[in-house]
Amino acid sequence: MRVLGVSRKIGLAVGLMLGASVPAWAHFQEIIPSADVLPEGGSVTVDLVFTHPVEGGPVMEMVAPAKMGVLSGGMVTDLLPELQEKPVDGKSAWTVTRDLVEPGASIFYVEPQPYWEPSEGKYIVHYSKVVVDSYASGEGWDEMVGLPVEIQPLVRPTGVWTGNAFRGVVLKDGEPAPFAEIEVEFINDGSVTPPNDAFITQVIKADANGTFSYTMPRAGWWGFAALLEGDTPMQSPEGADVPVEQGALIWVKATDMAGD
Repeated sequence: MRVLGVSRKIGLAVGLMLGASVPAWAHFQEIIPSADVLPEGGSVTVDLVFTHPVEGGPVMEMVAPAKMGVLSGGMVTDLLPELQEKPVDGKSAWTVTRDLVEPGASIFYVEPQPYWEPSEGKYIVHYSKVVVDSYASGEGWDEMVGLPVEIQPLVRPTGVWTGNAFRGVVLKDGEPAPFAEIEVEFINDGSVTPPNDAFITQVIKADANGTFSYTMPRAGWWGFAALLEGDTPMQSPEGADVPVEQGALIWVKATDMAGD
């Protein structure tokens, strides 16, 4: 169970009272499968939660996504009709279970509805994906969904050891995004207490070719969120033109080596 610490609860209350005077936390659209590799095939359950992973919350309301699907063997399957609501901490979240009967990578992805963040004065749309390898095939993991913003993995994102470096290229409209900023967080089960807020969200930048690298120091699910500004503003609830943060997210699981 994820626990929101007392100090963070107090911080949240102060933030609600003071608004923009308190820094915003990093938002992450989680799309987390029950396993990254299915050695014998079978079914996988994928959970969708919009939250702050390292802090274990607060969870934000996630209305039904605009799109949810899976790319496998070059074919896309719409999963919206199969989504089931699965509330987390009293907020809407979603889940879907799918049988993977053929060897190869299945790339699950979601396009959420735009989320209005008043403290930042912008809408947030995080295009998120995760790879599940059926029968441990090692094939198809580098297929691209074709999202408006997307991370192209340069390292197979399944069967990854703790301490391995994950590398990727940030793409916008299919082209590398130079010097894109990438936020990195892991899903904290409550066993890690960051020494201060600087440790909650790791921040790296891509190079001139949109390429980045990050070494995962701990087992678990790691989210890489490349944040880019959308080309077209949206209207706020008050009717003003506001920017749109487009996030390209990919989730990667690191696994500890087991000794004899």
